[in-house]
Amino acid sequence: MSEKIDPTAAEYHYVQLAEILERRIRAGEFAPGTRIPGEMVLAQEYGIGNQTVRRALVILRDKGLVVTVHARGTFVVRELPDS
Repeated sequence: MSEKIDPTAAEYHYVQLAEILERRIRAGEFAPGTRIPGEMVLAQEYGIGNQTVRRALVILRDKGLVVTVHARGTFVVRELPDS
């Protein structure tokens, strides 16, 4: 992890995390069809709460970048939408 959540930024932490994860997805760090780290892992990695991670994942789902499968996790879609 090179990017961090900026606690002094005006942007909400969940928005910052969504932007970081989107950049990581588009850069190919998380390949299409692969599972991204779970909520607890992301919360620990970025030093934020689970609810903040959940809100960030909702943004990514709304953008069509990930899908969540109950009891399996969150996966990058096979074909990324244009930015």
